Order: sequence, then C-alpha cells, then structure tokens
Amino acid sequence: MTLSSAAYGLVTTLPATENPSADFSDTPLWLSLIKAVLIFVYLLLSTLIVIWFERRIIGRMQQRPGPNRNGPFGLLQTLADGMKSMLKEDIAPANADHKIYRAAALITATMAFVAFAIIPLGGTVSMFGHETPLQLTDVPVAVILVLAVASVGVYGIVLAGWSSGSTYPLLGGLRSTAQVISYEIAMGLALVAVFLYSGSMSTSQIVDAQSSLWYILPAFFSFVVYVITMVGETNRLPVDLAEGEGEIVGGFHTEYSGMTFAMFYLGEYVNMFTVSALATTMFLGGPAAPPLISAIGDGTFAGGWWGLLWFTLKMWLFMWFFVWLRGSLPRTRYDQFMRFGWKFLIPVTLAWIVAVAFIRGAQLGFLGDETVTIAGLSFNRATLILISVVAVLALIITWVWGDRVDARRAEVDTAPPDEIDPFAEGYPVPPLPGQRLREPARADRVLAGSAGGRGTTVRGTASPTSPTSSTTDPDDTLDATPGDTPDGTPGKEETHG
Repeated sequence: MTLSSAAYGLVTTLPATENPSADFSDTPLWLSLIKAVLIFVYLLLSTLIVIWFERRIIGRMQQRPGPNRNGPFGLLQTLADGMKSMLKEDIAPANADHKIYRAAALITATMAFVAFAIIPLGGTVSMFGHETPLQLTDVPVAVILVLAVASVGVYGIVLAGWSSGSTYPLLGGLRSTAQVISYEIAMGLALVAVFLYSGSMSTSQIVDAQSSLWYILPAFFSFVVYVITMVGETNRLPVDLAEGEGEIVGGFHTEYSGMTFAMFYLGEYVNMFTVSALATTMFLGGPAAPPLISAIGDGTFAGGWWGLLWFTLKMWLFMWFFVWLRGSLPRTRYDQFMRFGWKFLIPVTLAWIVAVAFIRGAQLGFLGDETVTIAGLSFNRATLILISVVAVLALIITWVWGDRVDARRAEVDTAPPDEIDPFAEGYPVPPLPGQRLREPARADRVLAGSAGGRGTTVRGTASPTSPTSSTTDPDDTLDATPGDTPDGTPGKEETHG
C-alpha cells in the first residue's frame, strides 16, 4: 500500500465520527438561554474567586498577607474592586476615536465568553424535566470555532491601541497582536494531533474518544506546546510583553479607566478560563472522572452533575499553573519570545504532526496488520517501528542541540580579560568586577605653578598600567613668562591679586 493511499484511507475514516455526540434534541430554546446565563454566572464567579486566589497565593509566595480585610479571608476584596471600577469616572482621551474606543473593550470581553459556549462542562443531566447535556452547543468544527473567536478577540486589542490616539497604546496593541497571532498558529497546530487521534473536531466527540485513555499521554508533546501557547495567548506573566511598564507603560489599555478598563481585565481572566477549559477538554478527558474514581460503584461518581466537579477541578489546575508562573518567573524579552515561537515551536510542531499522522495511520492498519506480542499484550509492528524511529530522532536532535547550546555557553562564559580599554568600541564601557581600566595616554599639558615668573612644570604622560601615577620630564619644563601660553606663544597678560 502506497503512502498516498494510506493517507487517503486515513482521511476517509475520520468523518465517521464527525457529528457531535451530545444530544440536544430535548433542549428547547428557553432552556438554552438558561444554560447561557448559568455559564455567564459560572465564569463571573470563577473570575472573582481566581483574582482573590491569585492575590493570596502570590502574597504567600512573596511573604506578604494579600487581601484579608474585606470579608472572611478577604473574599470580598475582588467585589469591592469591581464596585470601585463601576463608580470610577470613565475618562477618554481627547484625540480618541470614541466609538471604536468603546467597542474595543466590548469585543475583548464578549469574545472571551462566546468561546466557552462549546465546552462540555458535564454529562447529560435533568433540568426542568428535560434531559440535556451540560453544554450550550456543539458543532462538527467546535474547536475551530474557539480558535476563530479567539482571533476575533485580537481586533479588540489592536483597535484599543489604535483608537486611543496615543503612541504607547498603539505600540502595545501592535506588540500584543503580533504575539497573540503568532502563538495562535502554534496552538492550532498543537491541537491537530488530538484531531488525528479522535477523528473529530467536535468537543463532545473528543471527550467520548478519551473514555479509555486521556490524550495527555499519546499527545504529550502537543500538550506541552499547548500549555506554552496558552500562556502567550493570554498575555500573562512571564510573557505579558504588551504591558512592559518600563517600555510602553501599560500596553494597549493604557488610556482606559473605569468600567472600560475593567472589561479588558475581565476579558483577560475569562480568556484564561477558556484556554484552560479547552486544555481540559482536549487532553484531560473533559468532565470525565479520574480513572480510580470512575471505578468506584460502577461509575457512580462519573456522570451527570459529577462531571461539573471534575471539570472544574481540572480547569483550576491550569489556573494554579498561571498563578504559579506569575509569582515565580521574570518577564522574558519580546524578541526572544517571538523567535522561540516562530523558529522553534512552529517547525517542531509541524514535524510532530507528521509523526503522529504516520503513527495513527499505522494504528489503523494502513501500514500493515502484523502484530507483536510483548508481555502478553499485542502491538502493531508498524506502530512500534515508527515510535522507535521518532524516539531515536528526538534523542539525536536533542543531543546535537545540547552540544550547540553548550558550545554557545562556553563562548559566553569565557573569562573576561584582566584589563580592558573602556573606549575600544567608541563608547564608554564600565569594567566588570576585578577588571582594570586601560586609560588612553594623555596628550594635554597642565600648566602648574604660580605667576611669579618661575619655570612651569608640566605633568608627564600617565602610565597605561598606573592611571594615577605622573612623572616630571625635564624636557617638559618651559621658560614661560606670566603672559605666555603653555606652547610659548604670547598670550594675554593675566592679572594676579
């Protein structure tokens, strides 16, 4: 069987599971509206909690208390901050395009909520006498819909920077837009492996396909890439490069205040929940119970409303990861982060997709049906060969890459010279600890002495190794009169008191 026929056979098998498995036939329109409101409230409450959670955790990590005055354990501090934003005066710059200025904040906040509509929060439950899944909707290309909505959210960022009528928000908007678009490419590529394993882009089908094995194991590299890209997608520390206070003040929302600024703030945190929920759905089985818990009581704790609990716990693991990154890592450099995305993540992810496509084709039998028995388990021979080849190639690439990194570090870590010329490159360079300065030779002659007509002694040239030493050369002694200049030419008489 040729490679082209194998690829064609793989593609033709995928549409068999194309349609969503979630059944919305018993879900009237009014019930969908209620679920939409419940999702909105769920995200709002989660945002209030995670802001308090972030402040408390980072406060502990930095040995300070965090909010602990408003309400028990400071739980009402986030609510107080929200009320302050509502009562604050909303000021817009005089040169701003006011319509787009307001619309940008609405786009950013709205798109973050819309993307959560296709996430399955739990199993099928009974609500007001109707059997309905804990999911607002699902389509055959639901994951692509999430990426499309995230791309629309970029408009809010770039329009906010442009419409402010100020230089720094414009620079922050362009920088943030370039970062988000760049890492959306790698994020989409990271999800292709999940599509190949599940044979569908429907979130409910992807969850059902993980009933026996979560995709974090077979698609581990895609999971690592996705975790990196979701941090870059949400502009969070250590890559909140659009908000480098020392460079461009606060980024694209520098000129915003009051509730319009709060909308950007809300959109950022809801977007964190969205990417975390998508990671939970794609790699951790969504609302499926952990393996040990699902075996208790023949799945007593593995369906219905229990799925909402497991989904929330998994999602909050990623939220903890966001908070941990912010409290422990410094901000990266913008050019380094962009170079990492374009020159490393995207090419490596493309190579990984090709490897997964071959492995998946071998698992489906397109490269042969011969099996090998190891420890009583049967494995496809072609699959084992491909996995071995991928592992060997990964080791070789890692080895070569490590040697290059070590060589580069050896060049950087060479011992600095004991003595440097601070003006060698044309501009002053301060010495490192333990280095001596090699100052340039002095060509000037300093006139010393009084105006009594006595000979004037001129300081000699300083020694390169001893900048503070000076010698008196007999040839530098001039018979000068009070009115003469150091080179012996007649000068203006000086008046001495």
